[in-house]
Amino acid sequence: MRQLVHVLLLVGIALVLVYGTPFVTKRLPDLTTSVLKPRDSTIGTIMEDASRLPLTVPAGFSIHVFADDLDGPRVMTRDPNGDLVVSLTRAGKIVVLPDRNGNGVADENIIVLEGLDRPHGVVFRCQEAGVPSTRSCLLYVAEEGAVSEYQYNSDTKIASARRNVIDLPTRGGGHFTRTLLWEPGTDRLLVSVGSSCNVCIEDDSRRASILAVTVEDATSGVYARGLRNAVFMAIHPVTGLIWASENGRDNLGDDLPPDEINIVNEGGNYGWPICFGDNVHDTSFDKNVYIRDPCMEPFETPSWIDLPAHSAALGLDFVPEEGWPESLWFDLIVAYHGSWNRTEKTGYKLVRLRLDEQGMLEGMEDFVTGWLAPDGKVLGRPVDVRIEPGGIMYVTDDYAGVVYRITYQSR
Repeated sequence: MRQLVHVLLLVGIALVLVYGTPFVTKRLPDLTTSVLKPRDSTIGTIMEDASRLPLTVPAGFSIHVFADDLDGPRVMTRDPNGDLVVSLTRAGKIVVLPDRNGNGVADENIIVLEGLDRPHGVVFRCQEAGVPSTRSCLLYVAEEGAVSEYQYNSDTKIASARRNVIDLPTRGGGHFTRTLLWEPGTDRLLVSVGSSCNVCIEDDSRRASILAVTVEDATSGVYARGLRNAVFMAIHPVTGLIWASENGRDNLGDDLPPDEINIVNEGGNYGWPICFGDNVHDTSFDKNVYIRDPCMEPFETPSWIDLPAHSAALGLDFVPEEGWPESLWFDLIVAYHGSWNRTEKTGYKLVRLRLDEQGMLEGMEDFVTGWLAPDGKVLGRPVDVRIEPGGIMYVTDDYAGVVYRITYQSR
C-alpha cells in the first residue's frame, strides 16, 4: 500500500512538471502570480479555492485578499485612526475594516452606517491636526439623492448627528453613483453627478457635472459640466490638478466613443453630449448644422487621455515616491471595471498609465490582469484604487465582494 502511495505521488509530481510548467511559462513570462487566501472562506462567487485565482501582477509584487464577504464594495478612504473605510453601495452600508495586528488582513467588518440609498463617495474632515484620535471628526457620505454629514468617533466607529448638506438629483434614473473629493486648497467639497441617460440634453444642470459644495452653509454650484459620468476623481501629486475618469456613451459600436481621463478645471465644459474624446463631434446624436464645428476649443475641452471604449474606467490613483520603485513614480493606475455591451469583452483589469512629472502620457500597459478568464468568464470587476506610501495598494471588487491588498517588495 505504501509503495502504491509513493507511485501515485510521483505520477502527480510528473504531471505537474509536464503540464503545469508550460502553462506558467506561457502565461507569466515576466510576471508573478501570488493570490493568497488569508482566511478559510470563499471569495464571493469566484471560486471555492481563492488561492487559485489567476491574477497576474508585475514582478516584485504580490496580491492577496485583505477582506472578503462584502456586498458590493466600491469607494475606499481612511478614517482619522488610519482604518480602511469602504462604501458598500449595493448593501447600503458604510463599513470599517481594521487591521489591528498589521498582518495585512482585516480583523472584522464594522458597520458604521446602514439603510442608506446606494452610498458611494465617502470622505472625512477633521478641524484640527495633532489632537488625540478620540476627537469627533466629520464624515461625509454621498448617497444617490443627498450628501450627508455625520459626527464620527474614530475609536468607537460610531457616526451620529446626521445633517443633510445638499440634495442631489434623482429624477430620471440613469447613473446613481455620487463621488466626493475635497477641492485642493479650499473647504469646498466636489460632488460628481452622472447623467440621467445614455445621451441626451439634460434639463437639470446638476446632471452630467461636478458640483462644488460649501458644506458650512450648504450652498452649491456647477464646477464643471459636459461630463457624462465622471465616476472617480484624484489629485495629481505635482500639479495639484484634479483628474477624473469618465465613461463614454453606448450604442456607437465596439470601439466608440473612448472612455476618458480628464483634467478638470473650474468652469470647464468637457463636451458631452455633443462631443467626445479629443473633441470629436457626436453626429449620431447631434444632427444640427453649425457655422463652426461645435467641438472646437476654447468652447469645449478635449479629453486628456483616451482609453479603450467600454472599458468602464473607474477608480484611479497616482503612485507616490515613498516605498515605490522610481520607474512608477507619478504614474496613474486605473481600474477598468469591464464592458457589458461589447461584442468581445474588454477591461476587467488594472492599467498603468506611464506619465512624466507633469502628467504627460508616455505609454500605457496592463498592471494587474486575470479577472477576465480566457474563456470569457468574469471572475471579478475592480472598482476603486487606493495607493499608499510604503508600496501598498488596495483595490475593491464589487463583483467578487472583496478588497485586495497589493504590496511591492523592494530588492
